[in-house]
Amino acid sequence: MTPLPNPEVEIIEEVVEDIASIKLWELVVFNDDFNTFDHVIETLIDVCHHSPEQAEQCTLIIHYKGQCAVKTGDFEELVAMRNEICRREISAEVMLK
Repeated sequence: MTPLPNPEVEIIEEVVEDIASIKLWELVVFNDDFNTFDHVIETLIDVCHHSPEQAEQCTLIIHYKGQCAVKTGDFEELVAMRNEICRREISAEVMLK
């Protein structure tokens, strides 16, 4: 067999951020026995800027699975949302994804 000619290869150097330094955060809302579906849906629409359909789907997941990650993003942004959700007497936490 005759070896194939060696094509020219262009080497591109890139600077890639260390993946360990990238932290993905999520806002998790937990189920409880006293908040109504309507209250949770309205809160997700107001605080997280969900569409009514998205808020309803998240609320059903919260009810049946016990929790739902309703938003991902920067820690500071999610903490502000978490504080407002908790002010409305709904349990929520910001967690690493």
